[in-house]
Amino acid sequence: MKTLFNKYINTFRGLSKEVWWIALITLINRAGTMVIPFLSLYLTKSLNFTLADVGWIMSAFGLGSVVGSWIGGKLSDKIGFYKVMVFSLIATGILFIILQLLTSFVAFCIGIFVVMLVADMFRPAMFVALNSYSKPENKTRSVTLIRLAINLGFSAGPAIGGIIITTISYGGLFWVDGITCILAAIVLIQVLHPKKAKTLDNLKIENPESAFLDYPFLTFIVAMILFGIVFLQYFSTMPLYYKDAHHLNELEIGILLGLNGFIIFVFEMPLIKWLENSRFTKLGLMLFGAILTGLSFLVLNITSWAGVLIIGMLLMTFGEMIAFPFSNAFAMDRAKKGNQGEYMALYSISFSVSHIFGHNVGLHLVGAIGFDKTWYFTTILASLCVFLIFILKQKMKLKTI
Repeated sequence: MKTLFNKYINTFRGLSKEVWWIALITLINRAGTMVIPFLSLYLTKSLNFTLADVGWIMSAFGLGSVVGSWIGGKLSDKIGFYKVMVFSLIATGILFIILQLLTSFVAFCIGIFVVMLVADMFRPAMFVALNSYSKPENKTRSVTLIRLAINLGFSAGPAIGGIIITTISYGGLFWVDGITCILAAIVLIQVLHPKKAKTLDNLKIENPESAFLDYPFLTFIVAMILFGIVFLQYFSTMPLYYKDAHHLNELEIGILLGLNGFIIFVFEMPLIKWLENSRFTKLGLMLFGAILTGLSFLVLNITSWAGVLIIGMLLMTFGEMIAFPFSNAFAMDRAKKGNQGEYMALYSISFSVSHIFGHNVGLHLVGAIGFDKTWYFTTILASLCVFLIFILKQKMKLKTI
């Protein structure tokens, strides 16, 4: 056990202290966004909005995320990632506190749009910072560490949020969310100020290209949107499938979904360390991850045996662990061709777009054609994603892009 533990710890070695600080700031920030999991409950119970109202508010949420990611990328190229990250964290903290004062439908739509616009300016700036503070050989593991921080934050956030709601009120959530964002900004100012932080990959690009003219990268972005739509079914339609088709109770559903986070926490960093040192290319690994994720839906239609749910979850989890870090690393490598902020903004936007359409499309399909046909449709989307990545891989092998 000691040998295994030491090997696990060794997979984290070599990362710069700045990357560890970014991970801590991300952890504080993600754990702080505890309003989000309880947003629909708050809107229906406290503000008495209808489900249709909540749907429009969530659309405003997703649209704000798209616009914020784009602006964050543009500003990162213009004024630098540090200023964007500090502004985003402080302004988001203040806006979260103000959000609880908005009680009308129109006001809340505008409010959540503005909050997400400012909050998601942080993401592309954070990716550019990660690129600067990581050695080329450590970029994929740096991304993996950030993913671990995000997963831990999202795991702790809802638990802390539930305690705050029961002991204080929904209003307490907005205060704690706001304060944690401001605390994350204070930590960032203390440890990542340009005079204190050491840049390891400070690439200066003469006459940078626009990401919107990099057609292979745009093909990659479309593939990521498709992958995101497929992946997000596990957090919208899949819990309904567990309950309605396999009659699992809430505890069993929670354990099954919790298996995803546990496997990621234990295995992702060693897996990425091993794959980084393998002969496989980033696109090749993304291709494999997308295939595993697609298969996780296809196997569900093979048998009605409940054990297939665990097999599906394992396939999706390993697909996610492989596809996400290497797609992020591919985007950071490609960003060296042009405006890094713009490239990383497009990468962030791909998942915002997936959120806008993924949940809605999946839920409507289940209502219209049932679970089995929805899983076949989802597998087709995953196959399209695989096809696009395969074409990119072949063109890069021939060095035509």
